Amino acid sequence: MSTELPIAPSSDRVAIRDRVASLVRQWQGPLTADLLRTPGKFGLGQVPAGKAPDATTTAVCGYCSTGCGLNIHLRDGEAVNLTPDVEYPVNTGMACPKGWEALSVLQASDRGTIPLMPDDFGNRVPVKWEIALKVFCDRFKAIQEKHGKQSVAFLSTGQLPTEEMAFLGSLAKFGMGALHGDGNTRQCMATAVVAYKQAFGFDAPPYTYQDFEESDVLVFVGANPCLAHPIMWQRVCRNPHNPEIIVLDPRATETANAATQHVALRPKSDMAVLYGLAHILIAEGWIDREFIDAHTADFDGFAHHVQAFTPERVEQESGITREQLYYVARTIHLGKRVSFWWTMGVNQSYQGVRTAQAIINLALITGNIGRPGTGANSITGQCNAMGSRLFSNTTNLLGGHDFKNEAHRHKVAGVMGIDESHIPHEDSWAYDRIIEGILRDEIKGLWVICTNPAHSWINQNTCREILDKLDFLVVQDMYHSTETAELADLYLPAAGWGEKEGTFINSERRIGLLKKVCKAPGKALSDFSIFKLIAHYWGCEEMFADWDSPEDVFQTMKELSRDQPCEITGIDDYRMLDERGGIQWPYRAGVDSDDSQRRLFEDGRFYHEDGRARLLYEEPKTMPEPPNPRYPYLLLTGRGTASQWHTQTRTSKSSVLRTLYPEHIYVEMHPDDAKREGIRPNSMVRVASQRGSLKAKAFVTPTVQQGQVFIPMHYEETNQLTLAHFDPYSRQPSYKNCAVSIRPEGSDVAK
Repeated sequence: MSTELPIAPSSDRVAIRDRVASLVRQWQGPLTADLLRTPGKFGLGQVPAGKAPDATTTAVCGYCSTGCGLNIHLRDGEAVNLTPDVEYPVNTGMACPKGWEALSVLQASDRGTIPLMPDDFGNRVPVKWEIALKVFCDRFKAIQEKHGKQSVAFLSTGQLPTEEMAFLGSLAKFGMGALHGDGNTRQCMATAVVAYKQAFGFDAPPYTYQDFEESDVLVFVGANPCLAHPIMWQRVCRNPHNPEIIVLDPRATETANAATQHVALRPKSDMAVLYGLAHILIAEGWIDREFIDAHTADFDGFAHHVQAFTPERVEQESGITREQLYYVARTIHLGKRVSFWWTMGVNQSYQGVRTAQAIINLALITGNIGRPGTGANSITGQCNAMGSRLFSNTTNLLGGHDFKNEAHRHKVAGVMGIDESHIPHEDSWAYDRIIEGILRDEIKGLWVICTNPAHSWINQNTCREILDKLDFLVVQDMYHSTETAELADLYLPAAGWGEKEGTFINSERRIGLLKKVCKAPGKALSDFSIFKLIAHYWGCEEMFADWDSPEDVFQTMKELSRDQPCEITGIDDYRMLDERGGIQWPYRAGVDSDDSQRRLFEDGRFYHEDGRARLLYEEPKTMPEPPNPRYPYLLLTGRGTASQWHTQTRTSKSSVLRTLYPEHIYVEMHPDDAKREGIRPNSMVRVASQRGSLKAKAFVTPTVQQGQVFIPMHYEETNQLTLAHFDPYSRQPSYKNCAVSIRPEGSDVAK
C-alpha cells in the first residue's frame, strides 16, 4: 500500500476508507494455525515453518484505554505471536492493528539497551548501571541541596503499569522529597477528572462497555471512536437496537460519516449547543423531574442559566440551524436509554471542564445515568490513564486521596508504614506549571519517565528551549531515540509492555493483568527494577522494603483503596484477575457483585456528602486565538488513523503499521479554500502560525469545513504551531484551535 495520501473527492474518499478498512479487517480476523507458521507474517519472523507455539498465556494490550485481552503464544517461554482473546469481556476476539503489532515494536533497532550519558564532546556513550544510578542520585541531591527539595520534579505517563506508577510517585515524593510531579495524562484526561470530581464527588466514569450495545441513542461529542477506539466502535456496530447515533464534530470524521445525525458545529461552540439542547429539553418538559429532585443539586440555577441559550442564539454561535437543534433534542427525549460520550475534542479545550459538565448535565436532567445503555461517559486515551488518575501520586494522593486532608495523609502513612511527615501537605504543580517552573529557574532537575514532551507538549519549540535550561534532565524510556531522550543528560533504558508485569485500568474501570512474555533487550530493566535500585542508591530503600515485586505493590494498593469509591479489596491477587478476565472497580470484599459488566450510580447516589450530583455551568468564553486576516484559518488537530498512536514512538517501529498511514505530514483543507489559495491536491504547502511553520502535503477534502484545516497530532512538526493555552480548572492544554495561514510552498508566507 502506498504511503502517499491521495486526492480525496467524496467518492474517492469512500473508496480509500473501504480499502483501509479491508486492510484493517485482515488484521482483525482470526489467526489460523497456517498464519502462525508463516515467518514474518506479524513482523516477528521467529516461528520456523512447521513449528507451532508450545504454550499460550493471556495479557491485556498495552496501547490504548480500551484494554483488550490478548492470547500470547509462547515457544520455550518466549512470546512468538499473539491473537485476540475471544473470551475476554472487553474485545471478545477483536483487535485493532496496533494490538496485532504489540510484539513487533519491541524489536526495534533503537531500543535502549544500556544507560547513556554525553561525553566531553557531547556524544552519548554507554555507562554501567551503577555509575548511572550514582550520577542520578548525586546530581539530583546536589540540586536539592542548593535550590531546595522542590527544585526537582518528575513527569510521568499513562503508559506504565499501575504498580510502577505507585512506586514512582511514592519514591519521588516520600523518598526523594520532591513536591512536584505530574503525568502526560494531563494532556488527555485531566478535564474529565475535574469534571467528574466536581459533578459526582469523585473521578468516576460510570459506564461499562456493554452500554455501547444497550443504548438506543448514542451521542458522541468531540469523539471519533471509529479511529481512536476501533474496538469500542465495533461494539457500537453490534448494537441490536438500530440506535440513533448523533455526532457533534466540526469535521466529517469516520464516526460522523457512520452516524444517523452529524451536527457539524463550529469549533468550540459545543458548550453553547449543549446548553441549547438543555434549553429545549427543559422548555418542552422532556426531563426526568423525579430524578432531578431526588438526586441533583441546583437545577433551578441551571434552568435559569440555559434560558439565555435560545435556538436563535445557538444558531448564530454554532452555525447549527434551529430545526437541527430541535431534532437532536427530540431524539434524546424519545430515547429510552441515551448514552453521552466524549473524548479529546472536549477535553483538549480552554473551556473543557464546563463543556464536559454540560454533557453530564444532559444525562442528569434526563435521568440517563445508572441504567444500562446510559451515562455521561468519558472515553480515556492511554492504556493506563485510569491507573494514573488513582495511583500515580500526582494529581491526588495514592488511592484517590487528598494531599491536603490530614486524615488521608494519616491513612496512607499507616498503610505504607512510613512517617507521615514524608507526605506533602499540598498538591503538585500541574504539568504546565512545572514547565513554567523550569523557565522561572524554580525547577532545576527533571526526571521524565515513559513520555516525550519535546514532541507532545503544546508550542513545541518553546518547550525544547525550556528543557535546555535544566541543570539535569533524566529520561527513562524504551527507546533512546525519542525527541526528549536525545536532549537528556542521562538516559535510562526501560523495558516495555510484554517485558514486565503489572496491571492496567481501562476506560470502564476494569483492572487487567499484563505479563512478562519477552526478555528486555541488553541491560534494559523494568521501570519497577529501576525504581527499586534508585531507592537503594538514594538511601530510602527501607520505605519500600516490602515491595519485592509488582504484586506486592498491588496488595498495598488494595489497602490504600479501602473505603474509597475505587475500593478493590475484594480482588485476591493477580491470579484472580487473570481467571476473571479483569475486574471493574469498585470490588469490595463481600459487597460487590461478580458481574463481568458493572456500572456506577445504579442507586442514584453520588459521592458528595449529600449524595447528590452537582449541575455546574458557566458562560462560554471567547476563543483565545480566532482566525484573523494574517492567519485566516483555524487549525484543528486529532487522531490521524487507527494505526498511529500519540507521538508514534512505538507505532512507527512497525513496518506493518507504517503501511497503514501516510509517512509524511499532511494537512486537510476544503476544496474551496484550496482553490482560493491556489493549492493543488497533493502539492506541498507551508502552514504557519505565530509560533512557527511547517511543510506538509495538501489533502484536499470536503470533510473539513471552509475556513478550517486539520493536521494529525502524531507528526513531530504539528506542535510547532499550537497555542499554549489551558482550561482554568484542569490545566489541560487546548490543542484543538489556533489561527494559521496556508500557502503553496515557496510563496510568501507569514512567519
